[in-house]
Order: sequence, then structure tokens, then C-alpha cells
Amino acid sequence: MRAKHHILTSIILLLSFSALAQYGTQKKADNLFNKFSFVNAVQVYHNLIEKDFNADYATRQLADSYAFLRNPDSAVVYYKKAVEQPNVPIAYYYNYAQALRGVKAYKESRVWMRRFKKAGGEVNEERLSKDPDFINSIFNAKQQYFLTDVNFNSKYSDFGAYEHDGKIYFASSRNEGVTKKHIYGWNEEPFLDIYVTDKSANDSIVDHKSRLKGDINSVYHEGPITITKDGKTIYFSRNNYNKDVLGKDAEGMTNLKIYKASLIDGKWTNVEELPFNNDDYSNGHPALNSDETKLYFASNMPDGFGGTDIYYVDVNSNGSYGKPQNLGNVVNTDKNERFPFVNSEGVLFFASDGHPGLGLLDIFGTVSDKTNNIISVLNLGVPVNSSKDDFSFFMNDDGLSGYFASNRNGGVGGDDIYAYDRVPQLKIEGTITDVKTNAPVPNAIVTLLDGNNKQIALLKTDEDGNYDINIDRDTDYILNIKKEDYIDDTRHVTSKGVEKKVTSITENFHLNQVEKVLPITELYPIYFDFNKFDIRSDGTAELDRIVNLMMNTYPNMVIKIESHTDSRGSSRYNDRLSLGRAKATYKYLIDKGVDPARITEYKGYGEQKLINDCDDNTNCTEEEHQLNRRTQFIVIKME
Repeated sequence: MRAKHHILTSIILLLSFSALAQYGTQKKADNLFNKFSFVNAVQVYHNLIEKDFNADYATRQLADSYAFLRNPDSAVVYYKKAVEQPNVPIAYYYNYAQALRGVKAYKESRVWMRRFKKAGGEVNEERLSKDPDFINSIFNAKQQYFLTDVNFNSKYSDFGAYEHDGKIYFASSRNEGVTKKHIYGWNEEPFLDIYVTDKSANDSIVDHKSRLKGDINSVYHEGPITITKDGKTIYFSRNNYNKDVLGKDAEGMTNLKIYKASLIDGKWTNVEELPFNNDDYSNGHPALNSDETKLYFASNMPDGFGGTDIYYVDVNSNGSYGKPQNLGNVVNTDKNERFPFVNSEGVLFFASDGHPGLGLLDIFGTVSDKTNNIISVLNLGVPVNSSKDDFSFFMNDDGLSGYFASNRNGGVGGDDIYAYDRVPQLKIEGTITDVKTNAPVPNAIVTLLDGNNKQIALLKTDEDGNYDINIDRDTDYILNIKKEDYIDDTRHVTSKGVEKKVTSITENFHLNQVEKVLPITELYPIYFDFNKFDIRSDGTAELDRIVNLMMNTYPNMVIKIESHTDSRGSSRYNDRLSLGRAKATYKYLIDKGVDPARITEYKGYGEQKLINDCDDNTNCTEEEHQLNRRTQFIVIKME
């Protein structure tokens, strides 16, 4: 029995450790998905499905990943599995219909589109007719991003927000507090400078005192920027202006160039022009990739596809730069591609008025294959994009938040900065405690089930009694908590109606312990002959059984020994006699290997606790007196 219990415990431990590992794997997959690293996310979601960990959720995410990888054949396979799931969000009817359109299964696509509409979905027929690309239809089927205003926009142009080490850097033409104002004749606004503000300083005034300190800002345009991870080097755009001399091309126009500077004693200095610049065309909008081996930028250099294109140069370990490389016609068009940004997974975002969009400049993300070749672009859709210019996209490392700029209606000035949040992964989290002591209950088994009692996830609470599990939105669940020696607890929970910005639902549990009934009846008394404390043969059999129970069946059991006499003889004599019986019993158990620490006491009670009426005033038979000449065993602790 004990061996079976040990095996069962081992299996539960292995399952729980595996579940914890798979939970970490799911978080990794979701993080890759949010950062547009779909080819890597696919591999991880496949792993989750193979491990049968939250497989329904992983299947839906896998289907979307294949769709965004422009692989409708695989997307159709997993969307088909998704729409067969009970209580699947109806958005997947729409996604399945669009993926079927991608494999030219138009008749079946219309069937699922009708099911989507019948289930309450809304279809913009005009928009669908204008967008023949199934991938954008799926990506933009639901709102991906939610916007919030920032408090440092001005009545002038503000854009290029870039977050680094708790500070937000951005370009602005504001000039509050500046005594000598320089006006750009093109739009009658002051020239752009680079500003910086603390992210946490929500109510601070961002004026001329917030201009970047050092030698970067000049009397002409600066910005936007990118900064190395160590915070010591900045790359920035600036008009062709070196050593107080404004450079011009053959036609008398001043182009943009890319410069870098170093942070020394809190000021940016040692400004130097990058070697691949040219007076005859513009290079601007620098962006570093995550390992800082490539610098991306926009340029209208000759032999591009038209307008401005996105290029990159290799940043060599010795500080030199490679030759500019055009990113090709998947990204670049015959119009303008500008404002590149590369997130922590190496995914490129950019603004373009050449790709199909909602208005003028729109913001796009790129999708790459296994060899990191860009295979398609995704329009980020409403509300990031509008009918106006939308540009200078930035994403934080969480893949869920960042900034962009737009000159859409309703802003404070010409160009305004907007903060965005992507709908984050939702999770259930909580703490399991003992209802009486309020102490945490570690290693409790937490099982998440769907509305049909199908297991979705299994894990154990940590040493502080905490747990958390990723879940879908707008879904009903069941949570079951089990812990040995506690009463199971089951609760229905739902993510329906939870606000989009909410990231967790808290469900704490207070467990009641099971009332233990100690198996006292398993320890029978042993009996003694009149006026003796020797252990009889019938007593040794019971004592040997107790030794086996304590050393094998209940290895944590603790007892105490109480010995007694009959009423014959004086009380003082009987006290000594009963103590002798207690000592003899104790010695027998210890000699057989029982740990003395597991016997809290051995005590003689003489004739104080007779179990019948055989006192000095009663004539009793020898059999009745025998019942009082005994040693009893009291169980103090079982585990």
C-alpha cells in the first residue's frame, strides 16, 4: 500500500512539474505571437498541442499564426479544428472563412461566413470587397490595439516616441521658453529638437528644459532617434549640418543625414556623421535591431524602388559599417516607406503610403519565414491606422505596448503621439490558504477545466500557495483544488465581461482540513499476570504488531504508554507495579527498534483508572480483575 502511495505521489509530482514547464512554454509562445515572431510561435504551439496542455487555445493560436505566415493551407487545417471546439469564440468562424478564401474554397468560405453572421458577427462587405488579401482580413477582424492619449503633446508637431530605461525620447517642434526662435519655412513651425521626459512623470511640463542635453540639438531639424541597450550611444536624424555649416545638394536642397553621439557625464557629445551618408540624398529615421548588428533607415538614394525605401547596414564589431542594402520589394514600393522600427524579436515595422492601407501613411508589420526572409506585410489596422498619416511606430519588449504618431483629427497639434496597448493575455491567479490558520498551502493540485469538464491545465501551487494559469477571454471555466488532508474545492469562474485592459482574474481559495480519525482501535492493550510486570507471550504478539505499525505502516506515528493494575494491594504498591509494567513495555518497543523520540512518555497509574467496578468494595472474578491489569497505547500523532 505504501509503495502504491509513493508511486501515485511521484506521478502527481511529475505531472505538476511538467504542467509548470508547459505553462512557461505557453507564455513564451504568446510572447512570440504578440511580437509578430509567428514562425517561432508555431513551433512552440505545436509543442503545447503534443503535450495536450491547453490544446484548444494553442490550436486557435496556431491557426492564426499560420494565417499571418501567409500559409492558408495549414491555417485551414487548424481553423477547422478550432471551429469544432465547444464554445469557440465566433471570430474563428470568420477567420476560417477567410482562410478558406485563401485556398480558393469560396463555396465553403461563404458557408462559414453565413454561420459567423448568424452567430451575431458583423461583416463589412464593402471593406471585404476592397481587400482581396485574406491575411489582412483575419488580422483586422478584431481590434488588436487600444489607444490612450499621452500628456506631453504640444500644439506643434510631436512624433518619434522611443522608450528607453524609464524615459521617453521624442522629436518636437515646440518652443515654449526658448528666447531665440527658429522657424521652418516649409510649415511655419519651429525646427524639430529631441526631448526627453520620465515615463512616470505624468503631470510634468515638457518644455525647453526637457531638450536633450549636449550637442545633438541644433538650429535645424533633429529626430527621430534610437539608442543602444547600454544607453551610451544614440543614433539620430538631422539636417545635413556639420560644424555650423549647412550642407546642400547640387540643387541647393538640404537633405537628412544620420549621426551618432556618445553619453558622457550626462550629456550627449562627440557627434559624428555616419560614413554612408551623402549630400545628394537623404538618410534618416535610424533603427537598431535587437542585437545591434544592423542599423535600419529610410533613404531616397538612387536605384531604389521609388520615393524613399527601407535599407539597412551591418554594424561591425570594430565600429565600421557595411554597405547599405535595400530590403527589397516585399517591403518597398514605388512610393514612400519610412520610419523603420525593429522589435526585440527582430521584426520590422514601418510606415508606407505605397502598400494598400486606410489612408496616407499607414503602419505595417512584417512577417518572416524560417530563414528570416520577409515574406509579407500586415497592415496594423484601426485604430493604429487612420485616413491620415500614421507613422513612427515603437513597441516595448512586452509586445503589448508602445507608441506611434498621427496627424489624425482630434489631436492637440499637427502630429501627435499616441500610446497603444494590445489586448494582453488573460490569466486566473490566486492563493490557496488554510481556512483556520490562514497559512499558505503549497503543492496543492490546481486543475482548470472548460465548461464541459474537459481538463485544460494541471499544475501545483508554489511554496507560498500561489498559482496562475493563462485563459481565454469571454469563456466559462471550472477550477478544482485538491490537497491531501484537505477537502476538495471546486468553483465556476468566467472571463466574460472582463475589460480588455484587465490582465488577471483573482480566485483565492481557503481550504478546510479533513477531520482525522486516528486509528486508536488498531492498538490493542496488553495484559499482565497478578503482581507481575513481565511481558507475557500473548503481549509480545501485540507489541510486535505495534512495532511493525510504527516502523512500516505509520512511520511518523507517535504514541504514549499508560499502564495499570487491579485494585488488590495498596495504592502505593500498585503505583510502583504499574510503573514497572510501563517501563517493561517501553523497553520492549525500544529494543525492537522503535525510536525513543516517538514515545512521548510511559507512565503508571496504579489502580486510578479501573475500567469496571472491581474496586476494594466489590467481589470480582479473576477474569474481571484481569481486565484492569493492562498497558494501553495512546496515539498522539499519525503524520
